[in-house]
Amino acid sequence: MKVVSLNVGLPRKVLFNGQTVTTGIFKDPVKGPIMLRKLNLDGDRQADLTVHGGVDKAVYSYPAEHYNYWRKQFPNPDINWGMFGENFTTEGLMEDDVNVGDQFQIGSAKLVATQPRMPCYKLGVKFGRMDVVRKFLVSGKPGIYFKVLKEGQVQVGDKIDIIHKDKNNVTVKDIVHLYITRDRVVDNIETMRRAIKIGALPEGWKYEFQQNIEQFERGSDISYY
Repeated sequence: MKVVSLNVGLPRKVLFNGQTVTTGIFKDPVKGPIMLRKLNLDGDRQADLTVHGGVDKAVYSYPAEHYNYWRKQFPNPDINWGMFGENFTTEGLMEDDVNVGDQFQIGSAKLVATQPRMPCYKLGVKFGRMDVVRKFLVSGKPGIYFKVLKEGQVQVGDKIDIIHKDKNNVTVKDIVHLYITRDRVVDNIETMRRAIKIGALPEGWKYEFQQNIEQFERGSDISYY
């Protein structure tokens, strides 16, 4: 596993459907080395900190392996590294192999996988079409968010070494599946029970899963939001 591209960018204003939108999704490749800090890479920022960024979303990675799929889905735009707003374009780091809670060494930095990316309308802004948001969600190709455990330097070509495997065995892709199929709690209850034990999983996810588990155990009707 390795880093294929490092991508950073500062928030910018863009015109979309007649409205001005401020977004940090536009990122350009850089070679590095760059310092990876607790909240982001040097030279990188998020625009709306209520839904983007923070310690649990300090770094976003996206597999280079998915790019051919999206080039077939959307053949017109130039889809190059950083297209999804990712900081790391990676090789070999896949959502169905990485458990939430897995820890990695990249360069001199240490990170832990926290959650998948849930797309918002700004992905549509980047692609110039809003149907990409739904397609991204159901594709099973969400990319991976990381929390920084130890700050350090990273650069293109760095190996990505796993240093700890979370024993709860809930993959990043599993979390997306739980979200998409949240009307089928009976099928998902055991995965939810394992998920709430993961220290690295953000509290919002744990709260939702815990609520569903408790209502399921009471035999109550489960409401979805």
